[in-house]
Amino acid sequence: MSDTDQGYRVLARKYRPETFDDLMGQEAMVRTLKNAFQAGRIAQAFIMTGIRGTGKTTTARIIAKGMNCIGADGQGGPTTQPCGRCEHCRAISEGRHVDVLEMDAASNTGIDDIRSMVLDTVAYAPSQARYKIFIIDEVHMLSKSAFNALLKTLEEPPAHVKFIFATTEINKVPVTVLSRCQRFDLRRIEPEVMMAMLARIAASEGAEIGEDALALIVRAAEGSARDATSLLDQSISHGAGATTAEQVRAMLGLADRGRVLDLFDMIMGGRAAEALAELAQQYADGADPMAVMRDLAEITHWLSVIKITPEAAEDPTLPPDERARGAELAGRLPMRALTRMWQMLLKALEEVAAAPNAMMAAEMAVIRLTHVADLPPPDELIRKLQSMPAPAPAPQPGSPAPAPAGQGARAGTPAAAQPVRMSGGGSAAMAQPAARPATALAAFPTFDAVLELIREKRDMHLLVEAETGIRLVSYSPGRIEFTPAPGAARDLAAKLGTRLQQWTSARWAVTVSNEGGRPTVAEARDAEKSRALDHARAHPGIAAVLSALPGARLVEILPVATPEEAAAAEALPEIEEVDEDWDPFESE
Repeated sequence: MSDTDQGYRVLARKYRPETFDDLMGQEAMVRTLKNAFQAGRIAQAFIMTGIRGTGKTTTARIIAKGMNCIGADGQGGPTTQPCGRCEHCRAISEGRHVDVLEMDAASNTGIDDIRSMVLDTVAYAPSQARYKIFIIDEVHMLSKSAFNALLKTLEEPPAHVKFIFATTEINKVPVTVLSRCQRFDLRRIEPEVMMAMLARIAASEGAEIGEDALALIVRAAEGSARDATSLLDQSISHGAGATTAEQVRAMLGLADRGRVLDLFDMIMGGRAAEALAELAQQYADGADPMAVMRDLAEITHWLSVIKITPEAAEDPTLPPDERARGAELAGRLPMRALTRMWQMLLKALEEVAAAPNAMMAAEMAVIRLTHVADLPPPDELIRKLQSMPAPAPAPQPGSPAPAPAGQGARAGTPAAAQPVRMSGGGSAAMAQPAARPATALAAFPTFDAVLELIREKRDMHLLVEAETGIRLVSYSPGRIEFTPAPGAARDLAAKLGTRLQQWTSARWAVTVSNEGGRPTVAEARDAEKSRALDHARAHPGIAAVLSALPGARLVEILPVATPEEAAAAEALPEIEEVDEDWDPFESE
């Protein structure tokens, strides 16, 4: 009966493998199954795993046919070469065999489904065939209770029952189920095998399709035979019998691979205007911005692999000129630039997918990529800085005068090395006064001790008001006179006096003056930071970094821990020694 008589069948169904010999790219599994059948060591349960379209369900049906085939003469036994002509083979191929029950676990996930379709019928002998076979597709979708109900029967099924499972997510199948099955991992089909298969199908259909068009289909299928066959079916219809690579590219929404390589070269060369123009032209020609970003990422990965393993350039799905160009780019571009490109493209793919306008997001990504591509690597920048003549050191500013009492003075304390953090990146070591030891809280000889007490009591609101609003005129323990800074709270004096009296159980006289007063703690701190930053900018190394990185600026100076401090921070706390004679159950 012709396809016209029985209605058109898509190529994925028409050319579905019927025997083990028809399976493509699964030689290890086929060899194991053939040996098992020949030795009569047919397992009670099989599980097939792999990506979509590699033949899991097809393999399950072939196994079912091999178990139940009786041969053209009706006398045959289990075989790895099912005849395809006996009543059992035909019924299984057409999905109507009464003893071969197929179940979709994605639609029948519960324990009631397993009980009605499997457990309630497993005890009955097959009505026609040699074995009763249960094929459960997407078995990982079964619920936990359904798996538990299946376990006992799966471990000790009747002699006439066989189970065949298929799944794309083997990690979701319980280990208790996996341990009761013979597992087969179906591999992705290699590009060379896939292209040969598609060429045979196209020839059988009388369709003309070039190798470059087949290569595009193979790359888009990503190792799935079903996807490749479906795309071939669509391509034949699109090309009306004679299909070119341009037609396949337009059908898939892909950009010309050669033009994507041109775009990649422009980006890595930092030619932003040319790259944007090329992206716009590809978009006008029908390329999807998301597909262009994916192609750029694929090229980045391909070139990175070529740098490590040069034989990867010999990709059979690519024409010779593209292979040569890939080898040239891989040899010219440093690995650091490729890895940076990869990371930024991953981010760009997320942005293009989420953006309301994919083309705008792709253009912004290209602009960002071109501007980063021509940045010098760190080692080159260091060599450049080392070769630059050091600028004449600016006059060193005088050492900061000791702050008056109550203003956080750090006079007389040893200087510690400080790293200078810059907004443009990088750091350098500078000398900066280290923090002095905290004043004891028992007495309040200075205003710093008062501030420390407020900090200890965790009154952050009062602490901020005291540091920013008090310009100290005079201080002695129990007596504070200050001039309010602009913006200070009106009730600051009363609030401070009340709090100190509550905390120290002593009377404090807090008065307000109309003139005089030293800078506030915050003003003194800012002035000190400004002096330290000016001192850092005068350092030859820092000046060279700022000159080499336009736009970079110093923003903060961070303390560097001494080796002793770092070791103390990382050390484990000491464990107190336990008295060996102590008895925890001895009554006091």
